[in-house]
Amino acid sequence: MDSLFPDQQGWKEKFHGRFLRQDNLVFLKPLAFMNNSGKSAAAALHFFGWPLEELLVVHDDLETPFGTVQCTFGGGHRGNNGLRSIITLCGGNDFWRFRLGIGRPPGGRKPGDWVLERFSPHEEALLPEITTESARFLLEQCGKPQEKKLVFA
Repeated sequence: MDSLFPDQQGWKEKFHGRFLRQDNLVFLKPLAFMNNSGKSAAAALHFFGWPLEELLVVHDDLETPFGTVQCTFGGGHRGNNGLRSIITLCGGNDFWRFRLGIGRPPGGRKPGDWVLERFSPHEEALLPEITTESARFLLEQCGKPQEKKLVFA
């Protein structure tokens, strides 16, 4: 994946991550722990002079069922520490979120452990379709984001 994000002219240090610029889009992959994602997002917004409303963050989401992908605007962090960091360091929550549903942990398991576990065999079988269609959906949303949902069952 790093080969997709070459380090050009010290961008890695400037944005605390790797980036790829394509036409009028910048894809940023923070190198910090997920909980510190706001540092990269804030640096990029500041450097390019973009308003917070231009930001679209791709993240996993416990509150969205597995197999559901949603594009939403605004809202809270829903317990996601990466979003919490972005909201804090970017100064607000008025940005787009591309939520990849992983669902709530079953049987009282801790969410912190759940997000790091492997997918079930059934979920793994759905991942190629979810990944392909989510990438297509994401690219559509980059032009003119709108609140929308895809469900893979």
